[in-house]
Amino acid sequence: MDTLKPFNPTVDRRWLYLLAALLWGAVGIMLCFRAYRWLAQETISRELALAGLGIAAGAVIYRFKFAKIADKNIKRIGHLHERPCLFAFQSKYTYLLIAFMMGLGIALRHSPIPKSCLAVLYIGIGLGLFLSSLRYYEYVKAD
Repeated sequence: MDTLKPFNPTVDRRWLYLLAALLWGAVGIMLCFRAYRWLAQETISRELALAGLGIAAGAVIYRFKFAKIADKNIKRIGHLHERPCLFAFQSKYTYLLIAFMMGLGIALRHSPIPKSCLAVLYIGIGLGLFLSSLRYYEYVKAD
């Protein structure tokens, strides 16, 4: 009986950069869209104020956290061998961080915190993720 070989699809490194860019960007857009839907129920002045806070938070989150995580991940991918595993576009730590953030997001959406307040956080994280996703595209071209 043959032993089962583990599923380990390999790709060029540039595909890892593209996958990371697409994932970070898509999640960022999804979070901002969810926040937009929550803010659409507010008065225009409150909507603009909360969106402005979210955008400011997004700039800070991008500058001081997510850009650094993206740069560290870009460097890590660059040091992988020629054809790494498809799932190596994120580190093991980042997969754990994603799971934690998804759980936290679910818990927050089901909490008594007003959705308009959550919208500020969602815009901040969403914008930070989206802006950080742009850093990966420079590396998508031939590695």
